[in-house]
Amino acid sequence: MRESTLTVGELGRRAGVGAKAIRFWEARGVLPPAARGANGYRLYAPETVEVLRFVRQAQDLGLSLAEIRQIAAIRRGGRPPCVHVRRLLAAKARELDAKLQALLALRRRVRASLAAARRAPAGPAAVCPCIETTTRGGDHGPGESVALPRVRRVPRGRGDR
Repeated sequence: MRESTLTVGELGRRAGVGAKAIRFWEARGVLPPAARGANGYRLYAPETVEVLRFVRQAQDLGLSLAEIRQIAAIRRGGRPPCVHVRRLLAAKARELDAKLQALLALRRRVRASLAAARRAPAGPAAVCPCIETTTRGGDHGPGESVALPRVRRVPRGRGDR
């Protein structure tokens, strides 16, 4: 190994990223293909440490690997990606605002259901009157069903997002 290159293991140690994630990101085009040594080992430039840190920070902001790949491609093309990144982050902020509003509405409905369940006597139910009460009147009017939105979790892992 030349002094100016890093193996996948050394790169991972310096960047705080597992070798498996590095190989995965390379396969997905987030990182450029590594050079290969005579022994077939992947060899990376030392600057790749900062690229990996960028990938982790971008993921922490909720950007997907596809979005990060776009940013990296713009940079590799010799252009600063900041205009593109600002658009992505603005869209991400709008998406988070919408999710936050949905979660706040869900919390209000859960609290209303809990309050209704505490007030309602335990009566006959198909499964549980605590939930069924809210579909039979509760705080939502007679016979009105309370449809709770499906809320996707915000990914925190380091896989393909």
